[in-house]
Amino acid sequence: MRLSTKGRYAVMAMVDLAKSSKGHPVALAEIADRQEISLSYLEQLFAKLRKGGLVKSVRGPGGGYLLASPAEAMRISDIILAVDEPIRATRCAAHSPAGCRANKTRCLTHDLWEELGNQIHLYLSSVSLADVVERRILSTGQMLIQDARPAPVAAE
Repeated sequence: MRLSTKGRYAVMAMVDLAKSSKGHPVALAEIADRQEISLSYLEQLFAKLRKGGLVKSVRGPGGGYLLASPAEAMRISDIILAVDEPIRATRCAAHSPAGCRANKTRCLTHDLWEELGNQIHLYLSSVSLADVVERRILSTGQMLIQDARPAPVAAE
């Protein structure tokens, strides 16, 4: 899987922004501190997010960043793609007729990995920023783990 820190950090920062902004601009320094991400790295990511139309910047005292649209309308895949992070599992260029092997043919498992990348993209396209903020994406196996207590051991 080719999802680098660029995509993960962009999603982390956007979730933080969505959770903490409440309609007011949030300084990148605050997000950097909370998420333990370099401020200069966040500045680079947010330049791309702004160019992609996902955030708006507010200058001056009390300035920072706001979401450009409601968190419910923003998809995780859009965030990852805005920071130039293609979602793919093959080592070939996406949708390339030429393969990744030295003789330009596709390996036997190419279609498997390409379809995995497609499924990941479909999943991330189905998840909104609000879903992550409101923790609606927990897997069924993890849903109540925080509240679950170990079952009592039956006496023999």
